[in-house]
Amino acid sequence: MDEREQVPDSDNPSGSSGARVEAAQDQIAASKAVRQMFSNIAPRYDLLNHVLSLNVDRYWWWRTARRFRSILRRSDASVLDLCCGTGDMTLALFRQAGSGGACIVGADFAHPMLCRAARKSAGLPLHWVEADALEMPFADARFDLVTSAFGFRNLANYDAGLREIRRVLTAGGEVAILDFGEPKGLLGKIYRYYFRCVLPAIGTVLSGVKGPYAYLPASVARFPQPQEMLSRMKTAGFGEVNYTPYTFGISGVYWGKK
Repeated sequence: MDEREQVPDSDNPSGSSGARVEAAQDQIAASKAVRQMFSNIAPRYDLLNHVLSLNVDRYWWWRTARRFRSILRRSDASVLDLCCGTGDMTLALFRQAGSGGACIVGADFAHPMLCRAARKSAGLPLHWVEADALEMPFADARFDLVTSAFGFRNLANYDAGLREIRRVLTAGGEVAILDFGEPKGLLGKIYRYYFRCVLPAIGTVLSGVKGPYAYLPASVARFPQPQEMLSRMKTAGFGEVNYTPYTFGISGVYWGKK
């Protein structure tokens, strides 16, 4: 991670190179702040996700995992769920793979999140690794599929994250990045009000922690729009890139091949 790479303009989301937290002056500080933030809410993270998404998040994980069933059911395949949090996407991948399918690894840099993931998956052949997505401890060409559900948006440098994902993918390996979007029209106006006003208030009450749920709407607004994200993926060396919106564009999956 290069400390010299800075955000071009912190007030210009479309020019953003990565996530930022208030008062964080550079990538390293932003990364530490995000790690601490999600570590703080780990005990209530699952409940909050389900409540605040009205349980639709389960459908998004399932739909994304199902898309890669052909890879997941290969006994010789290796799969990484990056920024895995408490493991919901990892578990969705495992359900598609079955016990005789791919070897699946979940990685996250927030230790309390991984502890909860390990408890939820007790007895299952899943592997958990504490790792920074920008400096992964994996060999080149290690995985046939890399997924990231609602975590890539929190990286301090999106382009560096894409390059690191490409590094650990095999030739022909695939990437799937599931994250929030912003719907258009009347639904978009309703959604933005909920996301920016209602959701932070509910999240703060249920978690007892203010920061993460004030940060969430800002992080989504800062995240590249679909065409820009696809362009960044191409620049990082991915081909056949595409974007599929879910639930009227509230979320969607970016995918491509090395």
